[in-house]
Amino acid sequence: MNSMIQYSKVTPAVVAELSQIVGEKYIITDKEKMEDYSHDAVTGDKYVSYPEVLVLPGTATEIAAIVKLANREVVPIIPRGAGTGYACAAVAFGGGIMVSTERLDQILEVDEANLLMVVEPGVRTSEVQKAAHNRGFLYAGEPSSGDSSFIGGNVATNAGGIKAVKYGTTRQQVLGIELVTAEGDIVTLGGKVKKDATGYNLAQLIVGSEGTLGIITKVYIKIMPRPQKVMDLLAVFPSVDASIAIVAKILQSGILPVSVEFMDNKGIQCCESYLNEKLPHSDTGNYIIVSIEGDSEDALEDQCVEIDELCSANGASFVLVADPVKIWKARKSFGEANRARSLIFSAEDIVVPVAAIADVVKKLAELGERYQLTIHCVAHAADGNVHADILKEDVPMEEWERKLPLLQEEIYEFVYSIGGKLSGEHGIGYKRLELMEKFTNPVELKLMRAVKTALDPKNIMNPGKIFRVN
Repeated sequence: MNSMIQYSKVTPAVVAELSQIVGEKYIITDKEKMEDYSHDAVTGDKYVSYPEVLVLPGTATEIAAIVKLANREVVPIIPRGAGTGYACAAVAFGGGIMVSTERLDQILEVDEANLLMVVEPGVRTSEVQKAAHNRGFLYAGEPSSGDSSFIGGNVATNAGGIKAVKYGTTRQQVLGIELVTAEGDIVTLGGKVKKDATGYNLAQLIVGSEGTLGIITKVYIKIMPRPQKVMDLLAVFPSVDASIAIVAKILQSGILPVSVEFMDNKGIQCCESYLNEKLPHSDTGNYIIVSIEGDSEDALEDQCVEIDELCSANGASFVLVADPVKIWKARKSFGEANRARSLIFSAEDIVVPVAAIADVVKKLAELGERYQLTIHCVAHAADGNVHADILKEDVPMEEWERKLPLLQEEIYEFVYSIGGKLSGEHGIGYKRLELMEKFTNPVELKLMRAVKTALDPKNIMNPGKIFRVN
């Protein structure tokens, strides 16, 4: 929280006024009922905190009234989606009013003529994908949490996922946003137009802002004709170096894959154990999973042959046509598998130049041995995003809390030395606040703070996330 701003507590009078806005049924103050809202997917007691009151509005107008009340009383507002994030961006450190968007859960329009959908923020990502699919279209945003995450949270954190190689992250799917500003105004930024050079691109400023600049109440997202054919290949390599080296060769071949995913051997075995299902060549192999799509089966088969030949010529032990259900189930279970192995773990979301992934994975293995902590890795290999889960397992808590910051410090010193950054898709939130301030260019932070102050002068909107406002 910002020590220079004196925030007010949520008084009975404020609760009463909130009840008038949304109805008493949608106001929760009982701590036990707020337990699910006291944390996100980040583990550990230090990342648990309760709001003073939880509010479940049903319209943008209600949200605007809540924000105006918070402005008047100088009470923090914490926007909340499904709570599936890995950065504590939707946790109420310091109390305040938590505003859940779960009741704003409607797909408002599927505009086939303009190839877009208009959705409320509380719609699950998988439901957006299903609605597009049922009409013969594709919504290309596909984070691994798609079955549980909300589309509003995807936008707020600029979620990535397995299709980002071809289609980009959530940012590339967004045409417009309806926003309740930090002062309680309702505004539509962008919209149905494909091009817009009318001043600053404010919609894209909101994407990835983690609820610090306003509350998303409607999203305009792109859809496209759904490819008719999809094929998945699994290439198994004996080493990390050989696995990562093939990525550039595939991209340079002229083939544009949908996905190129890496799983290290320890991560494969962890997922195999969690699913209780044998995975191909899991004893020593490292995986590269390549997904391609198109409208011609012959063209895809030609691409598969080319990828097979490239992988085989560059050290692959095996190249298989993958069972898509089995292989993607394994890849998407990575986080859950690590949580099952260790209830407390730290999910790092490193992003580096693509050619440096092997260096990062090897560095993580070296640091894991030195600190005597287990680290499992997967990566969106064609966009340089490495997910490294550091497991506490049976390490005593005092030792874990001493080692983890030191390990993170070494990881990010190395990451920044090779041109990388803290996060590729999970965001900064509260979890990476200190790392953000240590490793980000001071001028860049100054610019971010200037934007925050201009749009949220009282700093009530999700304070203490991404960076401290001085």
